[in-house]
Parts: sequence; structure tokens; C-alpha cells
Amino acid sequence: MILTLIGIGTGNPDHLTRQAERAINAQDLILIPRKGAGKDDLAGLRRAICEAVITREGVRLAEFDLPTRDPATADYRQRVEDWHDAIAEVWAETIAAHPGAERAGLLVWGDPSLYDSTLRIAARLSPAPRIEVVPGITSLQALTAAHAIPLNEIGAPFQVTTGRRLRAEGWPPGVATVAVMLDGGCAFEVLPGADYDIWWGAYVGMAEEITCAGRLDLVAGRIAEMRAEARAAHGWIMDIYVLRRR
Repeated sequence: MILTLIGIGTGNPDHLTRQAERAINAQDLILIPRKGAGKDDLAGLRRAICEAVITREGVRLAEFDLPTRDPATADYRQRVEDWHDAIAEVWAETIAAHPGAERAGLLVWGDPSLYDSTLRIAARLSPAPRIEVVPGITSLQALTAAHAIPLNEIGAPFQVTTGRRLRAEGWPPGVATVAVMLDGGCAFEVLPGADYDIWWGAYVGMAEEITCAGRLDLVAGRIAEMRAEARAAHGWIMDIYVLRRR
């Protein structure tokens, strides 16, 4: 069994590489997760990509409901581990329901290497499949392109982190630039805003893309408003931002 993880970019069909198109057409089965109420846009985009690029007969689409994390588990790490186990089990059941499928593919938002757990979940499958990875454009690349900025300063390092860690630990030492992903709120509010610039975006690369940039203390309130309005309008939000010390 070969499992191909195909990076599809951030929702813009133009992000799909020719390598990704070939990989999609090479599959017997494409797994499409449904994330529940308010997030069917993501399954719909995956379906639309398949409809646009599949030219070979015999490629089947198999949708499944993605398990949710159990809020009753207090330990965050254990909650994620249990969730990944549950997802791997659903993948295995979905593949088994399509006998004869020797190649199965998953369309991965962005790229499988950056803040995505698809590779870790795939490692839980038994028997272990052979894993192939097709890289894709990340939301971080889409954000810097939207703002037309370089990610790093000349010869300087940067750090990619989460909103949870920024809120709990503050600004990481030794770097002037930080990219923040998976922020459930507005973790940048913990920083002294006059000391930082921010480049923020939500739904980057998608038709719904919205952005805002400026000195943090001057635009933080507006970003919080835009974020709340967008979440209310769409039922979900995926945002990302870059912070740089002034």
C-alpha cells in the first residue's frame, strides 16, 4: 500500500504544482476529510481541486468525518495523541472499505512539513504503508507574498511558533522575527505593541483572503475586529501573522 501526502497550498487552485496534479491522477483513492459544521468549505475545496485536475478514469473519492479532540482530557499533549490515534483508525477504515485500492492519497492543506500532523498520523497505520510526499505552498509563503515582504532580515534567523507558546512564554529570545501559526485568539496582545510590527492575514491564498499590517499597537484592535467578523461570517477562521521587533 502506498500513501501519498499531497501538499495543495492554501486554497488557491493555482497553488497546485504539476507534480501534485500528476500525483492526484496516480491515485486509486483520494481521502477527503469532513471537519464538521461550518468547515465544509475545506472539503468542498478539495473536491473542487479533484474535479478540476483528475483526468484518469478510476480515481475514487472517499469522504470521512474527522474525529474531534476530546475536551475531557486535561493534558494537551495526550489529547492530541488520542486524537491522532482516532484519525489513523478512521483512515484505515476508509481505505479498507475500498478493496483493491493500492494507492491512496490525502490532499494536505499547505505542506505536510509545516505545522501539519498528517505524517505523524500516517506513521500510526498498521501495516505501515510506503509514504510519498509531494510538497506544497505553505500559508507562511502565502502570507509573505500577500504583504510583499521577506520573511527574514539579512543574515538573521526567524522562529515559527504557535499562539499558545507566544501567550505563555512571550517573545522568544535570540530572534527579531517570529511567525505565529495556530493562534486560537490574538496572542499578540501580550506584547508591548509599540515595539513590534505585524503582518497579519486570514484565509491567505483563498478568495476570502483578508490582511492587515502596521505597528502592532496601532492595528491590534482592528485585527481583532476583522478576525471576529470573519469568523462569524464563515463559521471558522485560519489566520497567520509575522511579528518583527522594531
